[in-house]
Amino acid sequence: MHTELITRFYTAFQQRDWQTMNSCYHTEATFYDPVFRNLSNKEVRAMWHMLCLNASDFSLNFSGVTGNEKSGGCRWEATYTFSKTRRKVINRITAAFEFKDGLILKHNDRFDIWLWSRQALGPGGFLLGWSALIHNKVNHTARKSLARFIADHPEYQ
Repeated sequence: MHTELITRFYTAFQQRDWQTMNSCYHTEATFYDPVFRNLSNKEVRAMWHMLCLNASDFSLNFSGVTGNEKSGGCRWEATYTFSKTRRKVINRITAAFEFKDGLILKHNDRFDIWLWSRQALGPGGFLLGWSALIHNKVNHTARKSLARFIADHPEYQ
């Protein structure tokens, strides 16, 4: 049942259709990944909007979609140019979902942040990308970007 919802979400993501992506979320939705930790419903929607608008050299593939009445998941891979350093990133992610009322209630993405930081940040990410210091700095920078985006988009305030 929810495999169609997951497929619709990632098909929209492939097309950078943030409106359709956001329509897949419940009004109480939350999101977590190693970069954007513990986002609320409005923040989740703003994040996808921001990422879709800012994506450069972006492509996405997904596979292994599973789902039942309560939960689901898939694997997905995003390839893009990281805007801050202009470095190419290939990020392999495992997504897990919980559903409510036919929509995504909880969305948790897992990926190797050290591998991501080596690609996105270069030598500094290679040397320190395993550390909590870098993880926290990446999270802080991402949250700051998201806060600026939300401030510029009143629909998320």
